[in-house]
Amino acid sequence: MVEESVFRGIISLFTKLGVYDIILPFLLVFTIMFAILEKTKILGSEKIEGREVTKKNINAIVAFSIAFLVIASTQLVAIINEVMANIVLLLILGVSFLLLVGVFFSDKEFTLEKFPTWTKFFMVLMFVGIVAIFLNALGWLQFVFALFLNWDAEWAASILFMIIILGFIIFITYEPREKPKRKE
Repeated sequence: MVEESVFRGIISLFTKLGVYDIILPFLLVFTIMFAILEKTKILGSEKIEGREVTKKNINAIVAFSIAFLVIASTQLVAIINEVMANIVLLLILGVSFLLLVGVFFSDKEFTLEKFPTWTKFFMVLMFVGIVAIFLNALGWLQFVFALFLNWDAEWAASILFMIIILGFIIFITYEPREKPKRKE
């Protein structure tokens, strides 16, 4: 029988204490809500010694209350845990890809500033990935997968026909915009 390591024992102790199910989601929601309230100054600000300062005490109480309401729901905590694990996976995937791209740039420094279209592409790709992660965590992607798995040739032909018609209409009615000429 394999003996349990000290680190595995600590992790199981944290699990029994509720660190992963209560404390970490609470801290995450509290921190994000407090940062949003501080940045947006929704609950107001006051002038102290000529400086405009946010009402930290009200922001903290509101963020604290929202965080407690979130951890009271086990479904929300489960969604947060699943989403955060998948977002970290997406982040590791992005960093790994950038490391692989950096291999091909030899001794030159690689920055995405020289490639603005790639930067936008990766931003859109990460956004789509995060939306897909949230939809999967909420269980909404099962309906989409079921739709694609259960359709027959009639459905596919109808959808393809509609896409071709829409593409044709857009192609016929599209007028390129004229760029305004600069006056010098």
